[in-house]
Amino acid sequence: MDFNPRMSMARSSQQPSQQKQRKDDDGDAFMTLPDKEIAGCISDIGISFAVEDLRKPNPQQIQKVFEWFAELLTNTTRDVVAPAMKAAAEDMYGDDAERIFTADTRELMGFFITMRRLLVECGIKDFTFSDLYRPTHMRLVKIFSYIINFIRFRESQTSVIDQHYNSSERTKNDIEQLYHANQEKEEQLQEMQQNRKNVEQAIKDKERRNQELKTRLLELKKSQERVTEKLERVKGEQGRLKTMLEDRTTTVMNVRTEANKLRPYTEQSPAVLEQSLRDLSANLNADRTEIDRLDKRARALQTSCDTFNLLQSDITSLTRLLTDLQTELHKEDEEARGASKNREALTEASNNVREVERQERILRKQLEQWQSRTDKLRRDAETKANNARQQMESLRAVHRELTVERRERGEEVEKRRVRIEQTEKKMADLKENIDHEVQSAREEYMKMESHIKLYITEMEQSI
Repeated sequence: MDFNPRMSMARSSQQPSQQKQRKDDDGDAFMTLPDKEIAGCISDIGISFAVEDLRKPNPQQIQKVFEWFAELLTNTTRDVVAPAMKAAAEDMYGDDAERIFTADTRELMGFFITMRRLLVECGIKDFTFSDLYRPTHMRLVKIFSYIINFIRFRESQTSVIDQHYNSSERTKNDIEQLYHANQEKEEQLQEMQQNRKNVEQAIKDKERRNQELKTRLLELKKSQERVTEKLERVKGEQGRLKTMLEDRTTTVMNVRTEANKLRPYTEQSPAVLEQSLRDLSANLNADRTEIDRLDKRARALQTSCDTFNLLQSDITSLTRLLTDLQTELHKEDEEARGASKNREALTEASNNVREVERQERILRKQLEQWQSRTDKLRRDAETKANNARQQMESLRAVHRELTVERRERGEEVEKRRVRIEQTEKKMADLKENIDHEVQSAREEYMKMESHIKLYITEMEQSI
């Protein structure tokens, strides 16, 4: 035998495969359920299924069972998978998607990927198309046993799953509420900043207009002063001219009176009378000239009086304009007070923004606390997994010893085997429980970390 190379090579190559097969059989022994129990569980979920259907499987019926398991555990149906697969086919091949990939083919591929992912979580890592189209009794027993054990484990840990899910939902709702509140505060801040810009622009326009009106008012005051001085001078000149006219009139009247008195004396001497007549003619001409001049001066004064009346009406209108300007100044003061109120409102909005930042720091502290808790849970889960692994190794060693002793002891060994199988089932359930807890904690941590990162990013962008 030793000199036969083929025999020695075949024997050496068969031993590792046999040992590997024995290990796989030992690992699947405590997970496998009886055919009757599997058929009963499938019948309990609402599908007519008998032991003969499991021993002589029908591909269509087995596919319906798999579809029901996918819908129960992942809420995935053909209607859910079909739109996504159709969109993917259209992205790849455009209008030729229906010709290359039919609807049944697309849905089957999507269902297969979903089912394989589910079975990987359940512990089946070698799920293929042959399990759908050419199912066998041994494969179906193994797959259905793992799925049923997974469902039982999930039902036994419903409270823990609900607790973690509710805590994550509460955290998510709190983050969404804070995010919406932050968005509202940002919109209010932007609106108030826009209002502030508008108010500042209006204040600048009012100040510019006020400055122009003040400049115009100073010019009008100067013009009023000049017109008032000119009016006073004209009034003084008019009074002087009136006094002069009265004096001249009085002088003329006195001269005429004296002439009437002297007239009898002048009749006695013709030469003297002629001389007096010439003098009186000259005086008369001078008086006439003076009277004409005074008439012209009076007409000029009348024209000046009319001009002064027009100036007085202009001054009255300017006074009304000054009153209107004073009213506008009062309005601008009120608008300035309104602007101060808007500044106070903007200050309050800034305080609200600081409050939002304080809440953000609180949330970051909470995130750090959740991260520490998650790390603690991960460490605890790893510790439990290591303990469970050690216990599993010890139990497997005990199981191997009991398997050797089973050939010698008979019924006693059978009883011990039953107890060992029960213990291994409990340990497998414990292991799956721990793995599920670790997976759920990891998923919870990843979800929470992604939500918090998204929230912090949006907060930084908005700030």
